[in-house]
Amino acid sequence: MSQTRVLAPTPSAYPFPLLIKQLLLSGRRYESGREIVYRDRVRYDYNQLNERICRLANALKASGIGPGDVVAVMEWDSHRYLEAMFAIPMIGAIIHTINVRLSPDQIIYTVNHAEDKLILVNDEFLPLLKGMHDQFTTVENYLLISDNDDAQVPSDLPFVGEYEALLAAQPAECEFPDFDENSVATTFYTTGTTGNPKGVYFTHRQLVLHTLVETAVMGGLGSTPLMNSDDVYMPVTPMFHVHAWGVPYVATMMGIKQVYPGRYEPDLLVDLQQREGVTYSHCVPAIIQMIMGCKRAQEVNFSGWKVLIGGSALNKGLALAALEKGIKLSAAYGMSETCPLLSAAYVTEVMRDQLSDEEQMDYRIAAGVPVPLVQLEVVDGDGKFQPHDGETVGEVVVRAPWLTQAYFKEPEKSEELWANGWLHTGDVATIDELGIVRIRDRIKDVIKTGGEWISSLELEGLMSLHPAIAEVAVVGVPDPQWDERPFALVVVKPGEDVDAASIKKHLKQYVDEGRINKWAIPTQIAVVESIPKTSVGKLNKKQIRADYADSLNGGGAFLSSV
Repeated sequence: MSQTRVLAPTPSAYPFPLLIKQLLLSGRRYESGREIVYRDRVRYDYNQLNERICRLANALKASGIGPGDVVAVMEWDSHRYLEAMFAIPMIGAIIHTINVRLSPDQIIYTVNHAEDKLILVNDEFLPLLKGMHDQFTTVENYLLISDNDDAQVPSDLPFVGEYEALLAAQPAECEFPDFDENSVATTFYTTGTTGNPKGVYFTHRQLVLHTLVETAVMGGLGSTPLMNSDDVYMPVTPMFHVHAWGVPYVATMMGIKQVYPGRYEPDLLVDLQQREGVTYSHCVPAIIQMIMGCKRAQEVNFSGWKVLIGGSALNKGLALAALEKGIKLSAAYGMSETCPLLSAAYVTEVMRDQLSDEEQMDYRIAAGVPVPLVQLEVVDGDGKFQPHDGETVGEVVVRAPWLTQAYFKEPEKSEELWANGWLHTGDVATIDELGIVRIRDRIKDVIKTGGEWISSLELEGLMSLHPAIAEVAVVGVPDPQWDERPFALVVVKPGEDVDAASIKKHLKQYVDEGRINKWAIPTQIAVVESIPKTSVGKLNKKQIRADYADSLNGGGAFLSSV
């Protein structure tokens, strides 16, 4: 680094640390009467939120939790989860947000690997917990969470008590200490295609910076204003998934009304959106499709609901279908290792003036422009930066102040993640002259046929525009002649019908336009009732490939040739 002038501060100057506790102060400062809502069961204001966070912090300390200890949470999206996201790191401990959709073996691994000391557990998970308890190596106690007013604390496990009873017994004030802003605040585990889940972690400083930039992006960019202090927020991304993308921290800092739906039930989500006036949410494509397809959704107008889509590519067909129901979708890009925000869709003033709404949609569904403080490039196999011409593809590599600095206790994988000083995402993309990032595929999902490269995401996007297709996934499968060929799973819209010939005809128009080559048209297509998803709602292409391999070996004759 260059030699610069650094002046010594006044000895009495206060070295203000960037800590999560600072985010909590603003909400009550601006809108103390705004509500935190949980399903149809609980609602209270920001003054009570602050009191409950203090009570929880005191209860945790009384249970033996101190700085550096890891406290895990097994809970659906709730006001209690929000309280834990603040109280645990504010006393210097670390919150481990457990993915409750992992297999028991994976949960056991993550709990032991993270060195969890206490687990806050919803009583819905008690049967699961009792089957795992003897295999935990560091857990000392549990704390019961329940929606039942008469919940009984199990006597056969070491519980410190029930959540509401413990809070009621504690004072409503707590003095939260200052400490190093580089202290770890949160941890969770990301699953890959092979091996055990990998632990990522984020510091107070990283989360505060991520919150500030996310606030600016969602509220300050004129092309896609998503959330300001007058909006009503409801997450539809699990809070165990990258802190619900960090938005609860933003909403709390801004004093926004927040609505927590608990376990995701499509009709209930629609009811909450309508009854509470929800104007901003975020989720993966599969969730918005689930909501739009439920019975209750057919009866309502969603006008005014803005939904940020991430986790998987947002295709144009889904965006247009949502727009017909009054839902404005826009895309953003990130990953578990990046906290997650890296880029967000942006439509310039000139585009807004000159392009139709449908033409603008091509930009609103893109991964978008890197957000402030993010450096993002695409590189070739030798690590060389590729030109921003919208054509040359490469792996996305990034630098930003909120990226996980390592995989916990995984030095070799950490070096792979941070090769050459850039975090490697494993995504293939282009960047155009306007700086717009378009994700073309995951490196492991690129389809190579006859020496040519095919984007499964591009094919999915084009197939989604077929009027009868509700959902689509494309993977590469082995082919003795061409190495790989595209194979597609499609879900048909209710009341519609589709055959191989109509899909081929639909894709042929994009061949004629030069958007895809003729060999990109899938050789085989399966019409299915549902497409496999991961624990966080992404397309599970690993499972699709495995299922397809089984069919070749006589496991199922569900394929039709195109």
